[in-house]
Amino acid sequence: MPDLPERETAQETDAERRRRRAKFLRDLAEARELRDRVQPRRAKTARLRHAMRMRTFRW
Repeated sequence: MPDLPERETAQETDAERRRRRAKFLRDLAEARELRDRVQPRRAKTARLRHAMRMRTFRW
């Protein structure tokens, strides 16, 4: 029974970590969209480069 509070704090910590990660990923996506709007040429070349990497990737 003494382990019960530790498990609750671990679950809270895990939930908090997931919440922070979700916020980070949202902020990252927002920053990427902003960069793509500000620098369309660079965004296009990055998209093409990524597509080329995906085409040449071997499973």
